Amino acid sequence: MGLSVGESGPNGASEPQEAPAVSTIEEKRDRPIAFEDALTKVTFGKFNCFLILVSGMNLAAVLLETLGISFVNPVAQCDLELTNRDKGVLSAIAFVGIIISSHLWGFLADTLGRRAVMMPSLFAAFISTFLSSFTTNFWVFAVLRFLTGFFISGSSATVYAYLGEFHNMKTRSRAIMAASTIFGLGGMLMPALAWVVMSNTWSLDISFFGITYKPWRLFLVVCGLPNLFCAASLLWLPESPKFVLSQGRQTDAIKILQRIYGINTGQSRESLKICAIIEEYESLASRKHNEQNAKAKGGLRVLRSMYNQTAPLFMGDNLRKTLIACTLQFGIFITSNGMYMFFPDILNRVATHIDQSGGNYTATICQAVAETKVDIKEILTASDTSCDLRLDISTFEHTLVLEVLYAVGFVLIGVTVNAVGKLAILIFILMGCGICGVAIVFTTLPILSIYLYVILLLCGLAVTVVNAATVDLFPTHLRAMSVCISLMMGRLGSVFGSNLVAAMLEYNCEATFLISGISLILCGILSIFIPNVQVRPNRRVREERLSISSFGRQ
Repeated sequence: MGLSVGESGPNGASEPQEAPAVSTIEEKRDRPIAFEDALTKVTFGKFNCFLILVSGMNLAAVLLETLGISFVNPVAQCDLELTNRDKGVLSAIAFVGIIISSHLWGFLADTLGRRAVMMPSLFAAFISTFLSSFTTNFWVFAVLRFLTGFFISGSSATVYAYLGEFHNMKTRSRAIMAASTIFGLGGMLMPALAWVVMSNTWSLDISFFGITYKPWRLFLVVCGLPNLFCAASLLWLPESPKFVLSQGRQTDAIKILQRIYGINTGQSRESLKICAIIEEYESLASRKHNEQNAKAKGGLRVLRSMYNQTAPLFMGDNLRKTLIACTLQFGIFITSNGMYMFFPDILNRVATHIDQSGGNYTATICQAVAETKVDIKEILTASDTSCDLRLDISTFEHTLVLEVLYAVGFVLIGVTVNAVGKLAILIFILMGCGICGVAIVFTTLPILSIYLYVILLLCGLAVTVVNAATVDLFPTHLRAMSVCISLMMGRLGSVFGSNLVAAMLEYNCEATFLISGISLILCGILSIFIPNVQVRPNRRVREERLSISSFGRQ
């Protein structure tokens, strides 16, 4: 350490101060820092709040596009001549599009970027939805709904990785849960919008398309508007800084962080001094993948890239994580989406049965369903007035109650996730909802059966918890793909569940509810085996995996 001017040296003489090459302050300023520490310097502010809003709207857009059809099916069955089997197809077809494209979008998100995938896919999804509102043919309608699912998949899973990579370990889970709360609030709009739009009886003849434009067609367009909002917002939002860093573009990553810092603090961007970011092991692994992929040519390059992006998920320690995440998502989505697709239809039939019996009866949900079976052929051969089908007001009310409970549930999870951990939340949700699903079969009080059904569908709260756990378990270059693969299996569960209900509702309704309830109970048991899910975030020790070569500014 240098001596101050006038300070005596070893021989008693005064020696001048030894001037250091770099001051202590400059040494600290020029010292590379970890990405997590860089995010902490950026602070949490207005930018993060807007990002959470857009991410929540993005999630709500997926819900509206995939589940909004459940309100359309009972009302549009005359215009599109829908049988119960056709309803099952329309309920599942968007999920089929999501399943088929999930792998592609996951690969593109991990190689081209999160924002680069989300923005065009959201624009395309809105266009497909808008066109579907003008069709009169069942198969054309089904194809357009498939395309909607195909494109909406680009943002449905990528958004979790995109949002998570703007936040450090302290705020990541809460940010995801906050977006899910907005998603829950957006979900509340679905039955409200359905009631506002579809309770009307207006119609507009459009001779150019040869259709009569009715409220259910307008409802489809309304469900697609969040896609347009999110796509427009992404024109302003930047690419994920962690993804940019993983591509070796350290200077660009620092500029993004400085931009966020300026928005959050109101200070100049340059006041955030970051000389370099320490490159983590996973960033080097991502670059190594890209270098290997670049050696191949043409179509082989794409296939090799997709293989290199997917294969690590099914190797070594990642295999167990991937299998558990996929199994949980499949089991949860069987009920949360598959059973939900017929929720308005079943509630409408229960309300019809109550009206027919004068309000005084005791019967299970399945008995009410069996006694209100609808034959579309008989309706179409009857008078035109019998084809003016509408949903009972109680259907919208109970669906709104479900969405309110979802919003409250997401808030509670966001508040308690750091305190109690993900494991306790998963077990409570899955076991509780599963037990209610089994109890529905034996309950003869209509209102109690309906609310047990509502609680059964609340199992969807666990999807976000599993996604948050998946984001934590996998490195950056595999994160989007891991969420996409697990959600792809979840959407496969949606297809299985909706077609299961369509096939069994009229013939073995009780078995449908039993399968849903038991599968959730088994998922609750399986969740115990998710690696590290039982460790609370504030007790987890974060391992810094650094590279010597990462200290240089790029």
